[in-house]
Amino acid sequence: MARKTGSHAEITGPRLRAVARDLFARHGYAAVSMRQIAAGVGVQAGALYLYTPDKQALLFELMRGHMDDLLAALAAEPMPADPCGRLAAFARFHVHFHLDRPAEVFIAYMELRNLTPENFAVLERQRHAYEDALEAILRDGAATGAFRVPDAKLATRALIAMLTGVTQWFRDGGRLGRAEVGAIYAEMALRAVGA
Repeated sequence: MARKTGSHAEITGPRLRAVARDLFARHGYAAVSMRQIAAGVGVQAGALYLYTPDKQALLFELMRGHMDDLLAALAAEPMPADPCGRLAAFARFHVHFHLDRPAEVFIAYMELRNLTPENFAVLERQRHAYEDALEAILRDGAATGAFRVPDAKLATRALIAMLTGVTQWFRDGGRLGRAEVGAIYAEMALRAVGA
């Protein structure tokens, strides 16, 4: 089927994802219809299927894209050699990355339950890859005596929950800026593991 003259796939596709992201974050995946997404994009509902097979595929694309971006950004982040420096750098990275993407973070955590088992498995592997990076830092720190961590996996999950929680309350223009919040969270992460 040929596109209509004036159709702009390079505009409509990203707009579709942005509208879906905002609607899913505001109302929840289950409460949002493809018709609502189409209205937000400014196209007929049927036109959405030129860009996505269905709403599930759209949710999965948003969540996988968020995790792809997170993992790529972490891989590109310069990390010090010592465990304390690496943990502090990881904490600052996590806070700053997530503060820039509150809608994506909300969807990534709240909408896992709405993924098909196959899509959930993909996201779970990505989440484990990210957690493994932090767990390796904690294990290295424990091995050198820099950290006191009785259970590195549990500590990893606790730290990620703490660091991600900043997206719930932080607002630009508040008492503390992003850099200050990142530095304080890095210090709290180090104290949490007995550094």
